[in-house]
Amino acid sequence: MKNTLPVLRAERGWSQGDLAERLEVSRQTVNALERGKYDPSLPLAFKIARLFGQPIERIFEPDEADRR
Repeated sequence: MKNTLPVLRAERGWSQGDLAERLEVSRQTVNALERGKYDPSLPLAFKIARLFGQPIERIFEPDEADRR
């Protein structure tokens, strides 16, 4: 799954650790999300969307393989 987390985080000057703290997850989880190695649970996706004040669809986009 593609996402704009690195851009949104950088716009706020947050490190991966800062974002992890705000989301109450590990920095490793944030790293895996940003690299597309891990898809967030629905509750986590909503938490991320609320934190950035954007709809989930603006932050996360399925890869081509996920669209099939």
